[in-house]
Amino acid sequence: MGKIVVCDHPLIQHKLTYIRDENTKTKDFRQLVDEVAMLMAYEITRDLPLEHVEVKTPVAIADGKVISGRMLGLIPILRAGLGMVDGILKLHPTAKVGHVGLYRDPETLQPVEYYVKLPTDVQQRELIVIDPMLATGGSANAAIKLLKERGCASIKLMCLIAAPEGIQAVQEAHPDVDVYVAAIDDHLNDHGYIIPGLGDAGDRLFGTK
Repeated sequence: MGKIVVCDHPLIQHKLTYIRDENTKTKDFRQLVDEVAMLMAYEITRDLPLEHVEVKTPVAIADGKVISGRMLGLIPILRAGLGMVDGILKLHPTAKVGHVGLYRDPETLQPVEYYVKLPTDVQQRELIVIDPMLATGGSANAAIKLLKERGCASIKLMCLIAAPEGIQAVQEAHPDVDVYVAAIDDHLNDHGYIIPGLGDAGDRLFGTK
């Protein structure tokens, strides 16, 4: 079973509180999401493999370490996932970015795919699927499924806030996928929104609420 990691660093939890606040304006909301994504990137990349190298300093030869193995691929689920990409790219600027477009049918709450564009070498990369909210798990499961159908094997999921129902759904559908979140909230309401959550992440990121 994939692990569930709650990134509970004080800086993340501090910023998440202001992300939740309904009085936080679009500009500040966007910046805070960017910052939390960057901080979470430290945790989600903790197990990247390293290899030893030697470098010449101005005074001597030094032993060093560099990241080896597969490079990263970031797969934001459109549109809200876009708000977390730049924060990760600040730490991992060589990562390639693919996009998966899904929307949730308001009646069935099921994901509907409308756009997929992935790096040509996506199968050779360590992939991080990105979506701020893990509610029912439908969109995350659909995105992970389409990646697996294209031959991708190394996949993690990164979210700001998750509902227990969403975590359970991902674990049941994709038990090999680790899930990284900043918080696990109480439950989903009748409309499939996370309680207490933060509202609609896409609307708040792009000022369309």
